[in-house]
Amino acid sequence: MTVHPIPPIGISMGCPSGVGPEIILKLFSQNRDQSFPATVVLGDRNILKATADSLGISLEIYDWKPGTPIAPETLPLLNLSSLSTTITRPGTPETSGSQAMVTYIERCVELCLSGSLGAMVTCPISKSGLHDAGYFFPGHTELLASLTGSADVAMLFSGKRLRVALATIHCPLSKVSSLLNSQDLYHTITLVHTALTRDFGINAPKIGVAGFNPHSGEQGLFGQEEEAIIILAINQAIAAGITLEGPVPPDIIFHHALSGKYDCVVSMYHDQGLIPFKMIHFHDGVNVSIGLPIVRTSVDHGTAYDIAGKGLANYRSLYEAILLAHDIARNRLKKSD
Repeated sequence: MTVHPIPPIGISMGCPSGVGPEIILKLFSQNRDQSFPATVVLGDRNILKATADSLGISLEIYDWKPGTPIAPETLPLLNLSSLSTTITRPGTPETSGSQAMVTYIERCVELCLSGSLGAMVTCPISKSGLHDAGYFFPGHTELLASLTGSADVAMLFSGKRLRVALATIHCPLSKVSSLLNSQDLYHTITLVHTALTRDFGINAPKIGVAGFNPHSGEQGLFGQEEEAIIILAINQAIAAGITLEGPVPPDIIFHHALSGKYDCVVSMYHDQGLIPFKMIHFHDGVNVSIGLPIVRTSVDHGTAYDIAGKGLANYRSLYEAILLAHDIARNRLKKSD
């Protein structure tokens, strides 16, 4: 089998006023693993330089262009904006920074689609900043779906002990029940199955599907979502040859997953899945967008404006996101051979 080299992985810098610049600088200055995947940054030189100076980080930032080699022990940067550090400051997001953060994402997608980048890893953005820049999406996932023309996408969170996918994403808790339907849930289950086999290299993966109500509804006593929606999607997935169980009561499914019974849990809503996930993988969890034609992973935390620029941010999630993006890109290449 021919081994194809994977192009560099691109990091979009995220919101310039968040912790993205800091965790990027910490990654490049502290990680000396020579086997670490080739990585470049799409962002702003002024912000990175000012952040490095404030944190006492000495690191060469040099201009990188697609297709050119990467110098070791440097920070290769595709400079896409020239923000003023007197206006764009840590912890205080503003319009020009929000517009720039979208530019980094758009260019990263373009380079992934063209093959100049092997994958993209995103640093955190501000959802309100996204709207301020004129992009009315709930978050990264929906923006990326639009940029790549992807109809069915989902969020999957991955750690060494637990994987969780979400049937619904960013919406009020009061609207989850009305947003759930059997066809969308079935599509999410198929996306998870494809990701586990193709991207994670798991043969015959086992999926656990969480219930929506306490005790998975107790045969309709505590709610109808299981009978009316979830079981229909599960039966459709089983008929399609997918191995799964459910609806499993939400208060026990994560225990079973941690014990190795499931390769991934499909949760019905955001906090049902992410509270247990972040209890275990707060620093090393990775967000994966499944259903896209490109590989995209992300840090599993927000912009953290309250600590931005203070030297307190942990870069472990970014480190893990790059490793996972590289693994997924490599697995996809193997499948395509």
